[in-house]
Amino acid sequence: MNTPRGKKMITVFAGGVGGAKLVLGLANLLNSEELTVVVNTGDDEEFYGLHVSPDIDTVIYTLAGLSNEATGWGIVDESFRTLDRLSEYGMDTWFNLGDLDFATHITRSKLLRDGLNLTEVTDRLAKSVGVEHSILPMSNDDAKTIVIQKRVR
Repeated sequence: MNTPRGKKMITVFAGGVGGAKLVLGLANLLNSEELTVVVNTGDDEEFYGLHVSPDIDTVIYTLAGLSNEATGWGIVDESFRTLDRLSEYGMDTWFNLGDLDFATHITRSKLLRDGLNLTEVTDRLAKSVGVEHSILPMSNDDAKTIVIQKRVR
């Protein structure tokens, strides 16, 4: 789509590892003024009292060149000492959060408690790791993915 001034402006909706890869390809073709990314927040969840936005983080880490390409999520060369200790304390550790990833969630949670909305926090996190493209959550409000299934007998 071209604006009246002839400038391309593209908005892409993304979520998950596949969405992050699509966004990376587009970001390699389009500058930060041409591309805006709206990211799924339906999988956002609280873990250990921290607000975790896995799809937003995957997009940010991918665009920043920090993502673990082997898994498609998380940060390359990540350690899991904090998660190991939580497991030793008897905590449920089914969701793999690395030590550097914990820093992201601690920061996000603190900024949200301080009164920033998820859009403002996401922008701050993205810019802090060198991402120039606009990364927007699909909503600043809680918008969980819910699946309703008819019971079959």
